[in-house]
Amino acid sequence: MMMKPIKRLSAADYDHIFELSQFAFQYTLSKEERKQKQEEAQRHVIWGVMDGGQIAAKLHLIPLSCYINGQPFEMGGISSVATWPEYRRKGYAKELLHHVLIQMRKKGQTISFLHPFSVPFYRKFGWEVVFTNKKYELPLDCVRKKWNGKGYVERVGKEIPLLQSIYSAFAKGYTGMLVRDEKWWEQRVFQKKWEVVVAKNTAQEAEGYIIYKVAGNELTIKEIVCKTNNGRKLLLEFIGNHDSMAEKVHVTVPENDPIPLLIDEPRFTQIIKPYFMARIVDVWQFLKRYPYEKWGCEQSASVILHVEDSFLPENNGLFQLKRTGEGVSVDVVKDVTKAEEKLIIHCSIQWLTAMFLGYKRPKELAQLSFIQGEMSTIDHLEQFIAKQQPFFADFF
Repeated sequence: MMMKPIKRLSAADYDHIFELSQFAFQYTLSKEERKQKQEEAQRHVIWGVMDGGQIAAKLHLIPLSCYINGQPFEMGGISSVATWPEYRRKGYAKELLHHVLIQMRKKGQTISFLHPFSVPFYRKFGWEVVFTNKKYELPLDCVRKKWNGKGYVERVGKEIPLLQSIYSAFAKGYTGMLVRDEKWWEQRVFQKKWEVVVAKNTAQEAEGYIIYKVAGNELTIKEIVCKTNNGRKLLLEFIGNHDSMAEKVHVTVPENDPIPLLIDEPRFTQIIKPYFMARIVDVWQFLKRYPYEKWGCEQSASVILHVEDSFLPENNGLFQLKRTGEGVSVDVVKDVTKAEEKLIIHCSIQWLTAMFLGYKRPKELAQLSFIQGEMSTIDHLEQFIAKQQPFFADFF
């Protein structure tokens, strides 16, 4: 079957784009919401499979950046993948995904994130779950006490520079967090009827913030960000002061969040759920830029990654990581000697992504037979990869 042409869509196509989105994802846009969607779409690169003048399927590619071990990486966010029912089961979504991966490689976007409607569907094309969220349903009584934080909490408006300074320091401590710009704050973070408060120490330095609302006897926190434990204590005491208005607190946090260690009764509802998926788009460029662990590895340590990517064969190959006096060198290997065969670790693009974004460690994947190699070589790979909690606080 001949593939239909793929076209980059424009503002002139917004009516048809939003019509398909509303049908596929079963929502209705008000006039105000439609205007907001149009403003957000100006950031997007939207591709459509065309049947004459009709959009049969479409995909939004959002040029973004994220932190990996404290370093910013260009990232392609995929969203709003949709196909009209009469065009489904024809491979159009698959063709769009392949098309945008090629586009991302050209643009230097070495990593891609998406929120899946189906994990098995996107696994077929090289994405893997790498982000989970921990959701708390916390009785407010658990935090209602004197926390002895040094400072105060101040209610603020949409003070983006102030919030950005707190957020950026926090985000660099987690792999995957977005590098936000002003428009992202305005369009994606701030919402109506949400309050913003900032925790400041006695020197009036900002150490944390929460974005929250109270309704229906529940306090819902959209985002809690703490640079210091003192900032966390100030915010927890502030949350506890809502005891006359709410009985429960709902909040989403990283898996390694310390709140259960800090409160007297930690046996409250904590649910860990898979969230976003990720995929390395350009293995060679990603490995060259990756911020490797600086310590704990022998000076002569070396591994050769044999990467298999059936959906994007440009990534197939052997990539050697070698510890040098100046850091880690990354080379493409064409021929392997007999002595070097013991340095080879075989892995798919999915598990390469899961390892290098900190979701799963090499030893764990080896025990499950997801990667293969000699244990001494896998030990060396463990020492190359940064130990940082993955977390993604946004949505697209």
